[in-house]
Amino acid sequence: MSAVKIKAEEGKVLEKTANGRGKIRPEQIVNAFEKKFGKKFSARIETKKHKARKIVVVKMVWAKIDKSLFKEAVAFLCELYPRVHFSVASGYDLGKTIELIYHFAIGFGGSLEEFLFNLKVVLPKKDLVLESITDLIPGALISERELQEMLGVKIKGIPDSRRLFLPKEIPKGVYPLRRDSKGPEKLVRNLNEAGKK
Repeated sequence: MSAVKIKAEEGKVLEKTANGRGKIRPEQIVNAFEKKFGKKFSARIETKKHKARKIVVVKMVWAKIDKSLFKEAVAFLCELYPRVHFSVASGYDLGKTIELIYHFAIGFGGSLEEFLFNLKVVLPKKDLVLESITDLIPGALISERELQEMLGVKIKGIPDSRRLFLPKEIPKGVYPLRRDSKGPEKLVRNLNEAGKK
């Protein structure tokens, strides 16, 4: 198998096998991101052991990027590792902000080579807009539609912004995963209160 070299912007070369699977380690990805994005990027690497037939070590990168650099960071990840596997995007209402985490797998399908890269971006509720990554990773469409529908995040440049899960009976502007006044509280019957009447 011949080696393919990917040149990171800071001048380092990351090597991987021709099939796209990985000799790239989490530390290399984190170092490349730190050099490119500086203080607007932070990360930690976690190691977890799982025991099935034998002990397997799984590494996970938990990274955070400034909102203004989010799409550029995903493009950089795709440049460093062109066969990155997008898993899902998740989101949480933290009060004054919404935290989104885009989950990727690097070395997907490689025996004991895979690690997870979780890219977090925090959006203030006053400005819930994020650029779509569907032009880089088309498979992100369903997750981005879900973020719009469930949390009220406006995904700029999304090719299809129709509702995906919620029925028409749920009014626009009500987001089931929100904990503020835009959440579903008015639509949900509180069973504890119903029993007191």
